[in-house]
Amino acid sequence: MNWVGHLIILPILLPFVTAAALIPLDERRRSLKGALSFGATLLLLLTGGALMIASAHAQDNASLVYQLGNWAAPYGIVLVVDRLSAMMITLSTLMALCAQMFSMARWHKAGPHFHTLFQFMLVGINGAFLTGDLFNLFVFFEIMLAASYGLMLHGSGPVRVKAGLHYIAINLAASSLFLIGVSLIYGSTGTLNMADLALRIPDLSAENRMLLEAGAAVLGIAFLVKAGMWPLGFWLPQAYSAATPPVAAMFAILTKVGVYILLRLSLLLFGSGAGPSTGFGQGILLYGGLLTVLFGTIGVMASQAMGRLASYYVLISSGSLMAAIGLGITGVIPGTLFYLISSTLGICAFFLLIELVERARDAGADVLAVTMEAYGDGDDEEVAKEVGAAVPGTMAVLGACFVACTMLMAGLPPLSGFVAKFAILHGLFSGLAENSAVTGAQWIFVALLIVSGLAALIALNRVGIRTFWNSIEGTVPRVRLIEITPVLALLAACGFLTLQSGPALRYLQDTATALSQPQIYIGSVRDAVPVVSHGGS
Repeated sequence: MNWVGHLIILPILLPFVTAAALIPLDERRRSLKGALSFGATLLLLLTGGALMIASAHAQDNASLVYQLGNWAAPYGIVLVVDRLSAMMITLSTLMALCAQMFSMARWHKAGPHFHTLFQFMLVGINGAFLTGDLFNLFVFFEIMLAASYGLMLHGSGPVRVKAGLHYIAINLAASSLFLIGVSLIYGSTGTLNMADLALRIPDLSAENRMLLEAGAAVLGIAFLVKAGMWPLGFWLPQAYSAATPPVAAMFAILTKVGVYILLRLSLLLFGSGAGPSTGFGQGILLYGGLLTVLFGTIGVMASQAMGRLASYYVLISSGSLMAAIGLGITGVIPGTLFYLISSTLGICAFFLLIELVERARDAGADVLAVTMEAYGDGDDEEVAKEVGAAVPGTMAVLGACFVACTMLMAGLPPLSGFVAKFAILHGLFSGLAENSAVTGAQWIFVALLIVSGLAALIALNRVGIRTFWNSIEGTVPRVRLIEITPVLALLAACGFLTLQSGPALRYLQDTATALSQPQIYIGSVRDAVPVVSHGGS
């Protein structure tokens, strides 16, 4: 195995070793712990980029396989890297890098072992993207959730503790369903290796097929809880809005872990070669995703606080992705993945920006501002005196970032949010032109994709006017360079994605092609052979 092959395990091994090394360090040495954690995450980002390049240059879109213990699948544990998993690792690591930088200004001091928990969460996230079997998916899922429990409670406070306890209870229930589903699948097929499962599913007997689909349905509920599908995602707005800003920013990728698994398993296990099980659960994803978008749109319009607005937009993003997967049209997948990247980066930047914007605000002033918005302000002369007042530099930078986040989340041109939605619609209508007429559910998807963006635009404009244009506090927040830099970096990444949308969509088109041909993934895993050592005695 060459050096590229050994890179596959690094996204798991590096944060695990870093987390273990951080535990014995005294909590008073937070600057050292932050520097070590940040350095490890930066190295992890470079590893993700290298894996993207390696997977893009793999012959015939083949997946890269790492055999733990040097045992061949399906008996041994394998890690698998293809274009999709490499892309997700790079995305999650970029978000982690920015969230960690933001936290080192103040938030990593709000509780013990922040950076340790952060690195353990990266172990679980990256492991979920890399694993090639369902049991280890469960293991990495639990590592991710266990770390997120500690991070959810980081900073303490009654609101955070209350939301955190609800978050823990819901996810523990989902973990129990996960284990039950995995057990049913193993009982019906005799394997948990994903590639081996894909080979066995078409030949199952009717009795075992019923057991398999029951297990897949139970397993799917666990993923839908994490992805935030309505009504299973009722816990999400309260939890995300209560978390500390760097934690909430990183939590934006957790719903995408659920979406990633749903996309991976639906195309690999229940794709066109699954026999009678072809398309299993596709309708649930479509209609459940549409209801999630509708629920999130209503929540966005009803939200007055920025934190809850951002949390409901997470549901819009997640619902749009699930509905797009449920359409079952290969041409939609590239735009869907582009939207996943753009919306996740935008949400991450917005969660960090919220804390900077609201730092100097007073809760009572917000209530008064809403009242003035509803009933009007009779002091027109006072308003007239403020026309033409200079905008402080800090507020100008924050306002520009807010406008960029608004454009990304609403899908306005020319930023990547617009490119993503345009690519989705183009893929939808191009795929339908070759097959059949547009169905009612597909028209609803198109309408909700547009209306949800309009709702985000209206809600963000309302909040932005109250915050930047008609602020009644007259105070300017103190913002450090280490805090605004991550926000600018995330928005710059979206800008780069916009400028390089052509190459990005070509990469994602190749990704969709490989996903729609599960035999590529299956062949890569099944044909991988153990490494023969020539240096042993």
